[in-house]
Amino acid sequence: MLSALSTRRRGSGFGFALPAIVLLLAFFVVPVALLLTRSFTEPELGLQNYAALVGSATYARIFFNTFFVSGVVTAITVLIAFPVAWALAIMPARWASVVFAIILLSMWTNLLARTYAWMVLLQQTGLINRTLMALGVIDAPLQLTNNLIGVTIGMVYIMLPFMILPLMGVLKKIDPAILQAAALCGATKGQALRKVLLPLSAPGIASGALMVFVMSLGYYVTPSLLGGTANMMLAELIAQQVQSLVNWGMGGAAAFLLLIVTLGLYAVQLRFFEQKEAI
Repeated sequence: MLSALSTRRRGSGFGFALPAIVLLLAFFVVPVALLLTRSFTEPELGLQNYAALVGSATYARIFFNTFFVSGVVTAITVLIAFPVAWALAIMPARWASVVFAIILLSMWTNLLARTYAWMVLLQQTGLINRTLMALGVIDAPLQLTNNLIGVTIGMVYIMLPFMILPLMGVLKKIDPAILQAAALCGATKGQALRKVLLPLSAPGIASGALMVFVMSLGYYVTPSLLGGTANMMLAELIAQQVQSLVNWGMGGAAAFLLLIVTLGLYAVQLRFFEQKEAI
């Protein structure tokens, strides 16, 4: 009787999960499988699309731009987001809710509108260049658009909330008494930060950094508007191959390589933190 009851419970649990499984298969597994198939079969059966991606200097430059910008954006985002998340974790709840609402509002604002706003701010006659020239910092306008500098600035702004939110959740769980104990033991503020706060917040930093890095790898709107064709990234290459050149084989190969990198990074993170927790 007990085995029948447990079998019925397992069956009912699978029934609840069935719609989610069907949606996952229909909208993720099947499209990815079809795209992977086309990367091997178009324009003809073989690995020529992958060989072209690996062997071409042009495509190598696109891969370098993608990973370089994603790494820089992730590093800068961590450096900016950590003090913001720490301030949100320790400030009074009333003020924290106001700042948190502002951060959420920036996420809810249309992405295209935010990118165009940065285009206006970063152009040679924009507010940033005019302010720097008025302060005497520069003599001539800086070229902040149609290059990787503009892409980095725009993407850091867009990615900040995705780093702040996981960090804030982890930092709020840290007992302030731990830092007080470190101070009583003679630790300076820098030592308390390096040896206490950063190790305790490492899971939040890792999850936020992984999210930002992976999202940056596949970002399209901001690099295409602020970077231009001379500084193409991988998402722009995929869009160009599929939409303009109708080369589904090359677009599928680039998309599959991006998926492999993403899954590999996720596996490394899981392995690293599993080993750390076991220790």
